[in-house]
Amino acid sequence: MNQAIPFLSVVIPCLNERDRLPLLLADLHQGRGDLELVIADGGSIDGSPAIARLSGAQVITVEPAGRGRQLAKGARHASGSWLLFLHADSRLPKTWAEHIRTVLLSRQAAASAWYFDLHIDPETPMRHILGKAVALRSRWLQRPYGDQGLLLHQTLYERSGGFAEVPLMEDLDLVERLSRIAMLRPLHIPLITDGRRWERCGVLQRCLQNFRLKRRWKQGVSLETLARDYYTS
Repeated sequence: MNQAIPFLSVVIPCLNERDRLPLLLADLHQGRGDLELVIADGGSIDGSPAIARLSGAQVITVEPAGRGRQLAKGARHASGSWLLFLHADSRLPKTWAEHIRTVLLSRQAAASAWYFDLHIDPETPMRHILGKAVALRSRWLQRPYGDQGLLLHQTLYERSGGFAEVPLMEDLDLVERLSRIAMLRPLHIPLITDGRRWERCGVLQRCLQNFRLKRRWKQGVSLETLARDYYTS
């Protein structure tokens, strides 16, 4: 008989995701064991909070919306010894619980942070190549991004300082701090992310946009300015 997953809190920032959120919640409920769902909602007006509550999730309202703020406040409401951060438009494979259970019971689990393999749905040749490039970046540069999820022990999360309540780059900001005190390791299972935002401008244009944002951030441009440019472009 399979062992249950150690007490796990899943933190999901959400804003008007009524079409995708139920699918992720259904995936999560396939896992056995103590599972706490924390939905940090940024003021949805499409019924997303009601959907989350029907699934048994704890819903907290975080306004004004902002993924960094929502993740930080969601983590503060989580009571699990392990934290799993996921975007609301993600999907998990059927075997996710078994894979994570094996990782959490391993010797190096609590000393490391863990991430999924990026898989963009629907897949295209360019998106497939992107997934391979992201895997290399994540492994060699220790820089997985938010759409790859993040699994780590509460103690490690607190040591790193946790998510900053910033308007952009909250994922990169955290993994840079994590990489100074721990290894970031692949879970070797996919996290399927919705391809909507990749359809608007294409893979190459999106990657170029992300590169420019990161370069400007490193040059000292404020995250408030970058967020304004990002969300109005």
